[in-house]
Amino acid sequence: MNLNMTKLLGSSSFCSLMRLASLVFLCTCLSNFQAVESKPPHIVFIVADDYGWFDIGYHNSTIQTPVLDKLASQGVKLENYYVQPICSPSRSQLMTGRYQIHTGLQHFVIIAPQPNCLPLSEVTLPQKLKESGYATHLVGKWHLGFYKNECMPLQRGFDSAFGYMSGMQDYWTHFRGGPFPNFHEGNHWLGIDFWDNNRVAWEYTGNYSQFVFTERAQKVIQQHNASQPLFLYLPLQSVHGPLQVPEKYMKPYAHFNNTLRATYAGMVATMDEAVGKVVDTLKETGLWDDTVLIFTTDNGGSHGKQGVNWPLRGVKNTLWEGGVRGIGFITGPQVPAAVRGTESRQFMHISDWFPTLIRGIAGGNTSGLKLDSYDMWDTLMKGGPSPRMELLHNIDPYIRADHQYGYDDDTDMIYPIGKYPEMADEFSTDMRAAIRVGDWKLLTGMPGKKGMDRWFPPPEWNITPIYPVEVPNKVTWLFNISKDPYEKEDLSNQFPDVVKELVEKLRVYYQSSVPVRFPNQTFQADPGLHHGVWMPWA
Repeated sequence: MNLNMTKLLGSSSFCSLMRLASLVFLCTCLSNFQAVESKPPHIVFIVADDYGWFDIGYHNSTIQTPVLDKLASQGVKLENYYVQPICSPSRSQLMTGRYQIHTGLQHFVIIAPQPNCLPLSEVTLPQKLKESGYATHLVGKWHLGFYKNECMPLQRGFDSAFGYMSGMQDYWTHFRGGPFPNFHEGNHWLGIDFWDNNRVAWEYTGNYSQFVFTERAQKVIQQHNASQPLFLYLPLQSVHGPLQVPEKYMKPYAHFNNTLRATYAGMVATMDEAVGKVVDTLKETGLWDDTVLIFTTDNGGSHGKQGVNWPLRGVKNTLWEGGVRGIGFITGPQVPAAVRGTESRQFMHISDWFPTLIRGIAGGNTSGLKLDSYDMWDTLMKGGPSPRMELLHNIDPYIRADHQYGYDDDTDMIYPIGKYPEMADEFSTDMRAAIRVGDWKLLTGMPGKKGMDRWFPPPEWNITPIYPVEVPNKVTWLFNISKDPYEKEDLSNQFPDVVKELVEKLRVYYQSSVPVRFPNQTFQADPGLHHGVWMPWA
């Protein structure tokens, strides 16, 4: 400002002008500070595959998980937390916040040769998080369909996707076979299923998947711009079959005198190690202090692949507690000190993460979406009561108590011998279903494969499984889960009015369900037609 201008304004006016400029500068700084402060935290969401309830250290397991135990002890353990009994349904409910009866995935997982995927009309979790400014990355297993490009994760809200699209594969080669039971000539197709965004990642053949996924997750974190919130979705292959692990991880469990169980325990060890490396990288890059980390199973442990759900009843692909009660915890510096190191016994389901992450953590909204889920943020962070009063575990009209079924050990698939039955107009208790309302749980039809309704202790204990009392032609079971979490005392004969009330709720849910999406498998998916690759074919 020149001398003439100063004279014109006068000293008083000049001082006022300078004070005003200083005030504007201060307000700008405060505004920028508030913008930084209001940035939502980073979210790292880790999913273990087929992980048994018993097989985490803090459940007094014979398998050691020091990293998971420590993280859980610094956050909130979820001890009344539920998932779906198999892979695709759990992942679909996480990604949409909707029951599988409302997306058509109520029968089974999405099988590689099927022209099927999570309905394209569904809004996904990463799509909603992007509305709140998140960078979204997938490292690991998708298993929500890939038969056409629109079904792939890059078209469903992820900025990057690294891993495999189907449900299972070899840990070293990243090849998988197909097709599956009841489909022509059996399990003879073989092709690679490993992707780096839109490119088939042949170069990782021969590298153990857990190590590869860990390295990619670390790279995503290291290359992330800390000024933008990060959503890292890390659905690991471990500990799904086949049972494969580098030998050094098995050695601490040689005393089991059971090679298969020792292999499974070694796979758990690689998963525990992987989570530790991801957290270390978050700390090294300065992201950890602004991170919420969530760990969950997708379903109960598979008995055929050495997963143990003791003392819960049942296994993967059953509606008993061993199939649907999930290991889970939420941790990280963003968890308030008042609830760190606690256990929450508030009722929660895997679908509840959808609104919890979008509204509770990201500060977004879910208006206009038809959800079957609840925002649990206040429940988890303040220890308040759960807004969830009931949970539909599932209704599967394709599994009926009066039909004959086969079973595929590799996929844990129950399938009718002959054609699938038609969907009925009305709910019937011969349908495979389960519902939880308050303390009560009702199961109907055939809750799981015959013989999988037992209590299976860890093989290393050398204890015989406990068999339930068989009642011919029985299609309803009722339990008070709060008093009897192990489902030992069936109360259906003592409380017929409760059975009637819960059957009516199932009938209402069934009326709201959409037709099952379970198309026939097709030769068009054969990797032999696509240069040895499992890839979109439609």
